[in-house]
Amino acid sequence: MQREGWPEPGSLVVCTVTQVVDFGAFVSLDEYSGKQGLIHISEVASGWIKYIRDHVREGQKIVCKVLNVDTSRHHIDLSLKDVNEHQRREKIQEWKADQKAWKWLEMAYKDRPDDVKRVADALMASYDSLYLAMEEARHCSTCVALVVRAMMT
Repeated sequence: MQREGWPEPGSLVVCTVTQVVDFGAFVSLDEYSGKQGLIHISEVASGWIKYIRDHVREGQKIVCKVLNVDTSRHHIDLSLKDVNEHQRREKIQEWKADQKAWKWLEMAYKDRPDDVKRVADALMASYDSLYLAMEEARHCSTCVALVVRAMMT
């Protein structure tokens, strides 16, 4: 499941390191379709960094904080050092749960990708997370009606 648009400054995002260079690391934002970001070396870790590759490597999944978004230049500035261990674990857990919810929708709408996208968009309009929407629906009959309505439109 990938979100449309741009992340908000201050939000946490799951990223994959795509390239490590002397001045920082380039990442792809796993939650946002086609979005790339930069973690400047000063935002990788506190203190002086002798070898950046001691902190990040290509292919590594990391959680970053969005510092700045410049949509006109397509730049997203990120920080790895501003994310503590608790935030990292919580965000990874939330991301994995949303991946699971997306798979459930794909199974429910097998061979109908347009319907999966439409239902996911409708649920995301009311909830911050697909998984939270499905959990709420599981415990609330009014919410089940909301999910069913989203699936019918």
